Amino acid sequence: METVVGAAPLWLLLVAALAGALVGAFLPRVIRRHSPAPVLPDGSASDAESPASSVDSSALLAVVTAVLFTAAAFVFGLSWQLPAHLFLAATAVVLTVIDLRHHLLPNAVVLPALGFGFVLLACAAAVDGIWGALVRAVLGAVVLFALYLVLALISPAGLGMGDVKLAAVLGLFLGYQGWGALFVGAVLASVVGALVGLAVLASRRGGLRSDVSFGPSMLAGALVAVVWGEQIARNHLLPGLY
Repeated sequence: METVVGAAPLWLLLVAALAGALVGAFLPRVIRRHSPAPVLPDGSASDAESPASSVDSSALLAVVTAVLFTAAAFVFGLSWQLPAHLFLAATAVVLTVIDLRHHLLPNAVVLPALGFGFVLLACAAAVDGIWGALVRAVLGAVVLFALYLVLALISPAGLGMGDVKLAAVLGLFLGYQGWGALFVGAVLASVVGALVGLAVLASRRGGLRSDVSFGPSMLAGALVAVVWGEQIARNHLLPGLY
């Protein structure tokens, strides 16, 4: 299923930007709720955060989420797919921040994302009458989950079970768009992850055993593949299969 880019009226973009800013300003609370409590020098846990840090975090996430919401509205327009991908964008922001800070993809975020994502995509499929896309989404979730599970078992130091569960969420959204999007999303995750790893080595901030979060790379690859995955697969990676 090819995504039609640029079908949104101006008012929808403005509403999406405002909604993204409001949601993004709220996301630091979600992130704090699902993040491990910092450990104080005396060994005790604390969930305190300085007011200045809280304000800066809220402002930054408000801007990032507003940009992602506007991009989603621009891509999907006033469609039943839009709510699902706004949800994906907000979830991506939360998981990226938590994974970068704590090397953790919490079940309390990932597993509900899988359920809510399915419900939102099912609503889109029901209204648009494209049940085949929903079936493909479920299969995509299973396929990507199984692939990452095998990779995690082969190389547990490189992938954690959080990455495996996130793969199911991303497989759901990518599979809804098409098998090409699913393939491109998996490839881009590896490419982005490799580039980040090389950047860490080049900056001399880590060695070959550095713990680099892979979740953000998976999310970045998926967000790109949701929009352009089918086109990239058709024109460049898998032309013989289309």
